[in-house]
Amino acid sequence: MIEQFADISEYCRLAVPDAYKRPIAIVGAGGIVDGAHLPAYALAGLQIVGITDVNQERAREVAQRHGIPRVYASVDELLADPVVEVVDIAVPVAHQPPIFRAVVGAGRHVLAQKPFTDNPATARELASLAADAGVVAAVNQQMRFDEGFAAAHRMVELGWLGTVTSFTLTVNSYSDWSQWEWAQAMERLEIMVHSIHYHDAVRWFLGEPASVYSVGGRTPGQYPVGETRTITTYTFPGGASALVFANHMNVWNDPTAEFRIEGTEGAIRGTIGLMYDYPEGRPDTLDVSSSVIGTDGWVPYPVTQRWFPHAFIGSMGSVLEAIATGSTPRSTVADNVKTIELVDAIYRSMADNQVVRP
Repeated sequence: MIEQFADISEYCRLAVPDAYKRPIAIVGAGGIVDGAHLPAYALAGLQIVGITDVNQERAREVAQRHGIPRVYASVDELLADPVVEVVDIAVPVAHQPPIFRAVVGAGRHVLAQKPFTDNPATARELASLAADAGVVAAVNQQMRFDEGFAAAHRMVELGWLGTVTSFTLTVNSYSDWSQWEWAQAMERLEIMVHSIHYHDAVRWFLGEPASVYSVGGRTPGQYPVGETRTITTYTFPGGASALVFANHMNVWNDPTAEFRIEGTEGAIRGTIGLMYDYPEGRPDTLDVSSSVIGTDGWVPYPVTQRWFPHAFIGSMGSVLEAIATGSTPRSTVADNVKTIELVDAIYRSMADNQVVRP
């Protein structure tokens, strides 16, 4: 299996060549930037020239902790700096669209935190603005770079499973939503903020669904007003199906986070290590059984990287590679429009208790 896994390992490699690197500035100094973006960028040796946040004190603290040389007083001041070539937008969804418009209007390349908007019409507008500006624009759906999922995707691409027939993902964990004040009043919460990664992954593996059906729930006395438990089912034109189950209110200290991909010639099973002890997590696991390559049962793939922080190298690295070579990022804004449309369809299904055809 060593020879077969060499291709998989290369596909998952996250190093950013020096020739691709460009000066990056960050909008947002919250926990995800402090705990994932900046540690990942340091591992990759990326050049962070400045940061800004509406909370200037917080921006200064983060800048000092990570050795960032400049704290901008505003987005306008950041965009006035001619050194900045790439802008990493990492703020809550409600504040993203105007910042995105300003960044692409200034001709800067952009990596936008997911979700970059919660509205399909706005998503299409922003994608069109980026295309008209001729800039590289991607969304930080970094699960596409998590090694477990990236390795599984490459195995599917190589035909190890034959025709994929089903995708299931189940997460049973506890999330302390009180650590994100901006999430408290969100009526659309769990899927919009968290499981959008899983639903984007379903699209990445299986394409656009024929139909979706979803239900969401809350627990008595929970901190946020939005849903914290969801179950979503999919059908696809070719006959495949998918299921995504997420429960963030498991207080019983027995978290699980598993996914499974079945095909006509094999199967993949894995765990999402991050969700066993968020945000520290643990390494993913991944096993494959395939009659195509003759595994003779289940064989483990050696996962060496983590969703947090390593996958964040991939999403920014994909933008930098596209700038340098003209390639297409793995999660472009144009592609992510389809993810926003899918999430909207899921919420419409949830609200109307009906099957929705996106």
